[in-house]
Amino acid sequence: MIYNILIYLIQPLIWIRLLWRSRKAPAYRRRWAERYGYCQGKVKPGGIMLHSVSVGETLAAIPLVRALRHRYPFLPITVTTMTPTGSERVQSAFGKDVHHVYLPYDLPGAMNRFLNHVNPKLVIVMETELWPNLIKALYRRKIPLVVANARLSARSAAGYKKFSTFIARIMGRITLIAAQNQEDGDRFLELGLKRNQLAVTGSLKFDISVTPELAARALTLRRQWASRRPVWIATSTHEGEEIILLQAHRQLLAAFPDLLLILVPRHPERFPVAREMTQKAGLTSILRSSGDIPAHDTQVVIGDTMGELMLLYGIADLAFVGGSLVERGGHNPLEAAAHAIPVLMGPYTINFKDICGKLAEAGGLITVSDVPSLVKEVTTLLTDEDYRLYYGRHAVEVLHQNQGALQRLLHLLEPYLPQRSQ
Repeated sequence: MIYNILIYLIQPLIWIRLLWRSRKAPAYRRRWAERYGYCQGKVKPGGIMLHSVSVGETLAAIPLVRALRHRYPFLPITVTTMTPTGSERVQSAFGKDVHHVYLPYDLPGAMNRFLNHVNPKLVIVMETELWPNLIKALYRRKIPLVVANARLSARSAAGYKKFSTFIARIMGRITLIAAQNQEDGDRFLELGLKRNQLAVTGSLKFDISVTPELAARALTLRRQWASRRPVWIATSTHEGEEIILLQAHRQLLAAFPDLLLILVPRHPERFPVAREMTQKAGLTSILRSSGDIPAHDTQVVIGDTMGELMLLYGIADLAFVGGSLVERGGHNPLEAAAHAIPVLMGPYTINFKDICGKLAEAGGLITVSDVPSLVKEVTTLLTDEDYRLYYGRHAVEVLHQNQGALQRLLHLLEPYLPQRSQ
C-alpha cells in the first residue's frame, strides 16, 4: 500500500521529467498512453513478452529474441522498453518481426490494463528490473516470470535489504532468476530467493558474433572511408568525455596527420552537442547520417545514427568505450571485442565489473584515465602492430571462451513454453 501511494504521488514529477527531457529528445513527449497501459491494437496476445529497459539491455536481448523467434515461430513476441533510445534500438533490430510498446509505469491499474492486452504465456525481464505490481499481477495470473541475464551489485543488494520483508515477498513470486555469475546469484539468495528459483547461466552479452554479412559491409565501408588511414572509434560517450577524446585526438593528429576518429555519443540528444564541440575544437567533421564519405581532410565522423554500432566498430583499428571516464559505470566492451580490436576504457566500469575483469585479466582491456594516458596508449597501439594484434586477439578470445549463456537460458525456458502451435 505504501509503495502504491508513493508511485501514484510521484506521477506529476514523472510528467515534469518527461517534458524536461523532451526539450533535447522530443520522443519523450510522445506515446504517453503506452506508459499507462493503453496499447490496444499495438500488440498480439498469447505470446512471449520480453522487457529490456534501455539500449544496453536491448542489445543483450537481441540474440535471445532471434533465438526465440526461430524456436517458437508460432508465438508472437512483444518487446517492451522504457526509453526512446531503447525503443529505436528494438525497431532498428527487428522492424515488424516483433511487437513493441513501452512498459507502463508500475501502477496497479496500468499494469493490469497492459497485461489484459498482451496476455503473455511467459514474461522475460532482462537484468534486474523488479517492478512489484508487475510481479504481483503475473503471480496472480499464474504467468511465469524469468529474470534473464540477472545481475545485482553489492550496493543495490544493500539497498534492497533495508526492505527485506517486502523484497522477500517479491522474490517468492518470481519463477526463475538466471544470474550472470554465482556472486550475483548469492546476492539474490540473501534477499530471500530460494535455491530452486536460481540458475547461473553466464552473461548473454558474450553471445554475440560478427556475421559474414556484417564483416563484408564493414570491409566495404572501411575501403570507402579510410582505405589507407588509421581509424579509432569512441562510443557510448557521455557529457565530460567528448572533450577529453577531442583533446586527445588533436594531440594524436600531430603524430598521425591522417588519423580518423569516429565519435558516437550514447544518447541522440548529444549528437548536435558533439558536432558543436568538434567544431569548437577546430576539427573538421561530417555526420554519419549525411551519407557523405569522409574527405582526406575530414578528421572526425559523428556517429549520429541508431543501430550501426557493430558496423562502425568493424571499421576501426581500436576502440574506446565510454561511460567509463566519468562516473557512469561504463558500457559494453564486448561489441568491440567481437571485432578482435583492442578495447580501451576509463576506470569507472562497475556496470560491467565481471566482463571487464575477465578482459583485463586476459590482456584484452587497456585502462586509461585522462588525456595523456589515452594519447600514450593509442599512440602505442597505432605504431606497434604486434601490440595492437595482441590486445585484439585476447579480447575476442575472452568473448569466445565465455559464450553459451544463450543456449543454457533457452533450455531453462522450455518448460514454460509450448513446443508447437496450439
